[in-house]
Amino acid sequence: MEIVVSGIRPTGNLHLGNYFGAVKGFLQMQHEYDCKFFIADWHSLTTHPRPLDIQASTRTILSEYLACGIDPEVATIYVQSDVPETAELYLYLNMNAGIGELMRTTSFKDKARQQLHIDRTHPTEGDVEREIFNEGNKHSVSAGLLTYPTLMAADIIIHKAVKVPVGKDQEQNMEMARRFARRFNATYGVDLFPEPASFYYSHKAVKVPGLDGSGKMGKSEGNAIYLVDDEKTIRKKVMKAVTDSGPTEPNSVKPEPIANLFSMMEIVSTKETYDYFNEKYNSCEIRYGDMKKQLAEDINAFCAPIRERILEIQADRTLLDRVAREGAAKARESAAKTLQEVRQIIGFKAY
Repeated sequence: MEIVVSGIRPTGNLHLGNYFGAVKGFLQMQHEYDCKFFIADWHSLTTHPRPLDIQASTRTILSEYLACGIDPEVATIYVQSDVPETAELYLYLNMNAGIGELMRTTSFKDKARQQLHIDRTHPTEGDVEREIFNEGNKHSVSAGLLTYPTLMAADIIIHKAVKVPVGKDQEQNMEMARRFARRFNATYGVDLFPEPASFYYSHKAVKVPGLDGSGKMGKSEGNAIYLVDDEKTIRKKVMKAVTDSGPTEPNSVKPEPIANLFSMMEIVSTKETYDYFNEKYNSCEIRYGDMKKQLAEDINAFCAPIRERILEIQADRTLLDRVAREGAAKARESAAKTLQEVRQIIGFKAY
């Protein structure tokens, strides 16, 4: 089967956007591809987390992946730092990566501006570069942030993956991964690494809207409903969702905040429920309070069994340790084989 690799940084609980945007697809993919799902704890070091935070967040993602239905007997689930071979390949890729091409990546410039407190609304040419090399600057930018694309490339090509499920915001980093794979092959005159392709499993990617009236659901935006949220929390969040005074003409175009509520209902509610409230909107009879109460009820009905499973798995430390250990063994078997080939090609002795 074709090899598919996907990683997620352990930055907190999974939310509905994560589930419908990615995890739901993973549940199908694991039976059709050789899937390797990893928790990217090394990547999280660019935000300087504490050791206990990394460990707790890693267990959180692992338990929630399992609760959602990713099967460790079918797919490989592992923690990034449990596969040291990736770090060695990361080193080799960095040796052939250019500082200029890394500094030009959009993700680096955006995050560097944030860390350097540069006004993003009025950027000037070379603003990031000047501040990075300003010896008097009290703020620093992690070298790990700069080389994020090479670590991401190593994560992927260490398993010779051919497909990577990513969002559009990662497309530039995927192009970098293809470039680094191509460059290694060309430098050493080999055909070792395939060029990984961005992979959209569903023909229609599901974008789950946030509850603040615009954009998509996200942790940093503070507009998310988490899979582990209890019924009271879900109801409170939904009832605070942005609405307006209602339509004044039949069949009016829905403004974005209202369209977002209907998009959420289309995802978690029955077609009959959606059609009922859609008709009420089109006839100018919509009562947003009733709609939000129903939406909260439907979201809770979806989340409740997953939430119960999450809490059950989180309490089973033995299970989590076993899954991580067995996943690491399978991932290392794949990674070690690739790394031995890499060392031989470059001219280093095999371990």
